[in-house]
Amino acid sequence: MDNRQAIGSWLSGPKAAAEDMGVDFGHPGQRLGLPQEGPGSVARFGRRIGAVTIDWIGCQLIAYGLITGRDLGAAGNWTLGLFVVLAILTVGTVGFTPGKRALGLRVVAEDGGRLGFGRVAVRTLLLALVIPALIWDRDGRGLHDRLARAVQVRI
Repeated sequence: MDNRQAIGSWLSGPKAAAEDMGVDFGHPGQRLGLPQEGPGSVARFGRRIGAVTIDWIGCQLIAYGLITGRDLGAAGNWTLGLFVVLAILTVGTVGFTPGKRALGLRVVAEDGGRLGFGRVAVRTLLLALVIPALIWDRDGRGLHDRLARAVQVRI
């Protein structure tokens, strides 16, 4: 192996190096029995971050305009609180937040059913901590989804 290949595998990470050696990890969601593309497939990172952004901006506008009297400094904690309440209520009842619905996403249990409010609350509180959402498995699910036994899918 020449140095370029070693550097390339170091930069690409262990998964890319294993794939170069012939290991087949399958598509995201395959272990969960989900299709590779289309409705029911695992939602990609770009759509998920877009949905969170839409929800966050909506909560921030409500906090800024209606709760804090246009005090941007005080809107931060209110925004987080509104985001948590929004996510628990909407994901717990219909399976998606307004941002997820706008981008065609839904949160479901690993078996395809609905999540109960307890699992939604755990998922949302971990999401509010941010770090668990940044630790992913090979299916592209954050730690908050893994612990809640949930998966975000396209609708």
